[in-house]
Amino acid sequence: MFDIKEQLKKLPQKPGVYLMKDEKDEIIYVGKAISLKNRVRQYFQSSKNQPPKVLAMISNICEFEYIITDSEVEALILESNLIKKHRPKYNILLRDDKQYPYIKVTLGEKYPRILKTRRIIKDGAKYFGPYIHVGAVNQTIEMLKKIYPIRSCNKNIEKNKDRPCLNFHIHKCIGPCTGNVDDKIYMKMIDEIVLFLSGKYEALAKKIEEKMKEEALNMNFEKAAEYRDQISAIHSIMEKQKIVLSSEVDQDLIALAKGVEDVCVMIFFVRGGKLIGREHYIIDAKQDSREEIMSAFIKQFYAEVAFVPKEILIDEKIEDEELISTWLSTKKDGKVIIKHPQKGEKKALLDLVYKNAVEVLEQFREKLIRDKKKSEGAMNELGESLRLKNPPYRIESFDISNIQGVHSVASMVVFENGKPKYSDYRRFKIKTIEGPNDYGSMQEVIYRRFKRGIKEKEEMKEKGIIDDLGKFSKFPDLLLIDGGQGHVNAVLEVLYALGISIPTAGMVKDDHHRTKDLFYENKLLSIYEKKDVFQFVGKIQEETHRFAINYHKSLRGKTMTQSILEEIPGIGEKRKKALLKHFESIKKIKDASIQELCEVEGMNQRAAKGIYEYFKKSKKT
Repeated sequence: MFDIKEQLKKLPQKPGVYLMKDEKDEIIYVGKAISLKNRVRQYFQSSKNQPPKVLAMISNICEFEYIITDSEVEALILESNLIKKHRPKYNILLRDDKQYPYIKVTLGEKYPRILKTRRIIKDGAKYFGPYIHVGAVNQTIEMLKKIYPIRSCNKNIEKNKDRPCLNFHIHKCIGPCTGNVDDKIYMKMIDEIVLFLSGKYEALAKKIEEKMKEEALNMNFEKAAEYRDQISAIHSIMEKQKIVLSSEVDQDLIALAKGVEDVCVMIFFVRGGKLIGREHYIIDAKQDSREEIMSAFIKQFYAEVAFVPKEILIDEKIEDEELISTWLSTKKDGKVIIKHPQKGEKKALLDLVYKNAVEVLEQFREKLIRDKKKSEGAMNELGESLRLKNPPYRIESFDISNIQGVHSVASMVVFENGKPKYSDYRRFKIKTIEGPNDYGSMQEVIYRRFKRGIKEKEEMKEKGIIDDLGKFSKFPDLLLIDGGQGHVNAVLEVLYALGISIPTAGMVKDDHHRTKDLFYENKLLSIYEKKDVFQFVGKIQEETHRFAINYHKSLRGKTMTQSILEEIPGIGEKRKKALLKHFESIKKIKDASIQELCEVEGMNQRAAKGIYEYFKKSKKT
């Protein structure tokens, strides 16, 4: 039995991270402290000045753990990682994490390339971004390659001279692999590309305009038209990137708007004094202060992004500003300043960011009201169609995914009050059924789901718990099964055996894979004419199918990856993990040179050569 009072006495006067747990041993809060002893004890002292959210959390704490760190900065990093991993109930959570794309110029190579990437590493390359939309990255790279015939291949040109590929023959690459390219000419093109990506568009546009005029004078109108289109593309990008600061500085500007129910955090990305894009995040943090929300956002956002700018401007001062600045400076390998401007040009810009946040929050609120009315109408109509006593507040939907019975999996998707409840989604590997047997697979999953729920209910009843429900003990008002009469009857057999009565309907699809009918109580009910119900059930069906397919793909991908690498002599579990961590995909491992393979942790020349020759041989066969 965990004795909180006794464990509080043992807390060290050292920096670290603490993890609060509930009676189900789930982590419900993660925090950092410069002194674990002082910080953790505060929760269990007088409750007079504690906000409602903290009081609710304290009432659910059954035990705690802590991890000692060498410094408060280390504690901050560990805190961010643990929040990301465990998604605790009482932490402020940044739910829509994004990995932004960047443009990479591989200056570490003799003949540099331009690539799209989502990771920034210290490899001598130059990175530009982040770009908000991947389409902008692809468009920019495509345009630059049309203007500059630089290489796209990943050959090790310095070691191996090779016959030029098709790009050389169609004049899309000047062919450094031939050994006949002037290094200065090639690097001049790279310098101009870097100049363009740094925001110096005017110089490039002027140069292309001169080429266009020259081709027009030589009566080469087709080529002149190509240059004209390139100039148009450059001007299009120039128009999108407005000058917002007089100084050519990289900055992120962050402001938040707090509503009654939700919070909108808006961030503007400024690179080289130009606004290149903006992004917003809606956070459920109505019980938290502006300072707490801003601090949590900065820590979680910058733990994920690859690029950290020199300056971060915020419209709410935070307590751990100096600590976060130290952490970000270490991550950037350069000084990062966090500012809370009170006047001048920067304050005016933050006011603009705040106005945008208010506008987005208002749009979000209006959309929520519209969606709520629509989903409530759909649930009411669905309940009436199935003659249920009440509209189905909680709906659980199941689907089976396999390819000829291989890697059979099932998905359980949950909708509450018309919205997906992602925290209650569940995935199942089929364990007892072999071959393509959807009915048997569905029966196994339904049995496991509700048997587990019954067990949880019994356990909570023994403990005297009434309000707090477990992972499976909350039963649905309606079950939707991807399938028709056979699937529904198979499910009803299991529910009857378990002594459970839950309305169950089958989602019967048309030729366009849309749920047109519901099979319920041995009848086929058409929902096609009921627009709101048709769209609502269709949304559930698509989400269930998506969740099952994604799980199936991930299992299939892991199996294929493991089997391919395990076939190569000298590649054990450690090297396999190191290779996947370094290259991120089998394709990149296949395309890697022996030298690049040797850079992987734990790899030697012999093992690298074995991998290289294995994939080289497989390409020929």
